[in-house]
Amino acid sequence: MNTPKIDTIIFDFGGVLIDWNPEEIYLEAFNGDLKKVRWFLSEICPYEWNDNQDAGYPLAKATQDRIDLYPQYENLIKMYYGQWEKSIIGPITQTVDILNSIKKSESYQLYGLTNWSAETFPIAKNKYPFLDWFEGIVVSGEEKTRKPFPLIYQILLNRYKINPDKSVFIDDNIKNIKGAESAGIPAIHFTNPEKLIDDLNKMGVYF
Repeated sequence: MNTPKIDTIIFDFGGVLIDWNPEEIYLEAFNGDLKKVRWFLSEICPYEWNDNQDAGYPLAKATQDRIDLYPQYENLIKMYYGQWEKSIIGPITQTVDILNSIKKSESYQLYGLTNWSAETFPIAKNKYPFLDWFEGIVVSGEEKTRKPFPLIYQILLNRYKINPDKSVFIDDNIKNIKGAESAGIPAIHFTNPEKLIDDLNKMGVYF
């Protein structure tokens, strides 16, 4: 039985096309002490907390929730979203080049599926013109759900009438890869741009 030809490529953004790291927000505040920064981001403003905002929880309320728990860190907690733009380090240029080549080939439909707060995504959208290269983007914060939950994959497939059998999803988070595969979407676990090209070629995607 022949594998259907891929006609749609779905990109995650953070960690694939855009380098995001909240440690950048706090390096100056902790005098460059990365150990203290990582402690703060594991205990006071952990990644799991940020996940809630990616699923649509309001930033102001989320911030106040943490201040109520840790009032002694009020100013530092406010920095997380108050200086959020520092966490966006820049584009992952080699992957953006791959995206550009795929776009120029005119052989594939391009979509984005990202875990991102609806309140901060417009900052990235304005900052990076390559986010306009997609036929459509599903932003978790706008949908009030996130990867790897099944609903967000179905929203993408239904909204843009995507055939999952003819698609491939690219993400750096293995949980999100498994979520896509559970939704019937073949997926590539992104680790670096060079391997991405090889993995796409193995699936019959050339550009």
